[in-house]
Amino acid sequence: MTPKQFRIQTLNAIDAAGLSRFPDDRYEVGAGVQNPHALLLRSANLHDTPIPESVLAVARAGAGTNNIPVAALTERGVPVFNTPGANANAVKELVVGMILVNSRGTLGGINWVLDNAQDPDIVRDAERNKKAFVGHEAIGRKVGVVGLGAVGSKVANALVSLGLDVRGYDPYLSVEHAWQLSRSVKRVDSLDELCRDADYVSLHVPSKDDTVRMIGARQIALMHEGAMLVNYARADIIDEDAVAAALKDGRLGSLVCDFATPKTTRMPRTMITPHMGACTNEAEENCAAMAVSQMKDYLESGIIRNSVNYPDCDLGPVTSGLRIAALHDNVPNMIGQITAVLARYDANIRRMSNEAQDGSAYTLIDLDGRLDDGAVADLRPIPGIYRIRVLEPPREATRA
Repeated sequence: MTPKQFRIQTLNAIDAAGLSRFPDDRYEVGAGVQNPHALLLRSANLHDTPIPESVLAVARAGAGTNNIPVAALTERGVPVFNTPGANANAVKELVVGMILVNSRGTLGGINWVLDNAQDPDIVRDAERNKKAFVGHEAIGRKVGVVGLGAVGSKVANALVSLGLDVRGYDPYLSVEHAWQLSRSVKRVDSLDELCRDADYVSLHVPSKDDTVRMIGARQIALMHEGAMLVNYARADIIDEDAVAAALKDGRLGSLVCDFATPKTTRMPRTMITPHMGACTNEAEENCAAMAVSQMKDYLESGIIRNSVNYPDCDLGPVTSGLRIAALHDNVPNMIGQITAVLARYDANIRRMSNEAQDGSAYTLIDLDGRLDDGAVADLRPIPGIYRIRVLEPPREATRA
């Protein structure tokens, strides 16, 4: 049997429709694949798992990458891809639904019915007891949305359309998401300003050094008494001890979250779902399809899109000649050193792109014709070079 060009190891159950985008004639895909060129996963924890030297890329069919050793892979020249926005609609629908449902005494009412299911006079008794579950309408109330990215912007827009008074806070708001945001969403300049007198605060930020426990006693004290805190982002962006205390004394009315932890499950007035914010058939297919597309583009053409540790860089497919892909440290004179090596071997550069992101950088160089193997050998020892890849056009493109 002829070996496949690329080997993809799946570490979780990945949507079959997404996996079908890997061409059967060139890709070997499955959980048992050995010496993989790439890893495709969802929740598998790679921090304590040896990652083979053969791996060129890692892709997560989802947004968060806390389960992946991103820093270590960066220094190995391995891009880590995620799928921002692919599951945004699923999370938005659940968040909006939770806000509306939990503004009423819905959970208490449901539990009352379950507890009294055997009561022969349940119709009469329900009428007598329903006042215990009186809630309030959400329309017109003030909601603060923290993080206006793929999910947060959709949540903010949906709540505006329902008639809520929406504030948004995101110091890193991208141009793309700014264009998508409704003009009725009022942007504020600080987290404190957003929390002040808010009836609801909904969190949509990743877990990073500056977001861990970002909602604590100070922010809760600024909210309207009895406010609802909604966390469908990451478990550690709330200070659980402060939230528990505020729920106990009534300062916080309720916690609605997607994270069942030893502390949240013991808190009063909570509705907790089992990390199911993105659990829809559509979201799983969208995430898988997006991850597969990004992985194919990188393995075949060196194109990077939606990497969390390397910048976007796209010269299109490799159509002729040869392409050099260099993953390297973001330091001065790196391009000069690379091109000097190529010049020594009389390589003609047809086009080039270099992009940097934080401490890492990525360079794509298209060459006319072939390249002496000695040139590649001389590129790899350059200080700060993490990995050099040599990409050729597909056979059909070469024949054309």
